[in-house]
Amino acid sequence: MSGAGGITTARRDTAAGDIPVDTPRLPAREAAESELSKPMYHENDPNFLQRALNQFWDWVAGVFDAAAGAAPGGPAGLVVLVVIAIGLAAALWRRLGTPQRSSRSADALFDNDGPRSAAQHRAAAETHAAALRWTEAVQERMRAIVRSLEERALLDPRPGRTADEAAAEAGRTLPEHTARLRAAARSFDDVTYGGRTADQPAYLSLRTLDLELDKAKPLLSGTSRGATG
Repeated sequence: MSGAGGITTARRDTAAGDIPVDTPRLPAREAAESELSKPMYHENDPNFLQRALNQFWDWVAGVFDAAAGAAPGGPAGLVVLVVIAIGLAAALWRRLGTPQRSSRSADALFDNDGPRSAAQHRAAAETHAAALRWTEAVQERMRAIVRSLEERALLDPRPGRTADEAAAEAGRTLPEHTARLRAAARSFDDVTYGGRTADQPAYLSLRTLDLELDKAKPLLSGTSRGATG
């Protein structure tokens, strides 16, 4: 009877809730995380820059793998496509040359450091020419030409005027110099916006034009009407 009674007592104790309790999971996880967060476990970890570079190269590899999978012939086909694209870009560059400026500033012809006289622009041009800086010399000589025409009242001062506009307007009162004015404007645009380099002949051409225009007599509207009358 005692054995049966012992079994009955054990069952009663079990039913009463005397089951051993396990260690809770949350405190154990927090303890592990606290331990692993110590610096001694992270001495050899990559720094932020290394991690960023690793992520970048992983992204590049993923893009390359995706492109290789989509390209005909796999990776070899992708390499062929890249070589063809580079060849086409080089051919377009040689064909079109250096990209020109699509838009010009409000003061396309003159600098933004304040108005200067024609004599000042001429002096600056001669200084650049003496130092063999032909590009800057061409720019200053073209500015001297336009400023001189403004000082002689053959052109109305206008800050936003371009070299092409100045040449076209000046050609109406100086028709004998129209072609050379346009050529001078093209030289200015080529070295200022087209990325080209001027040379000595280009500067001497503008210098000669400047000297001739300074002595040229304009064709005024009143004079033309009197001649026809």
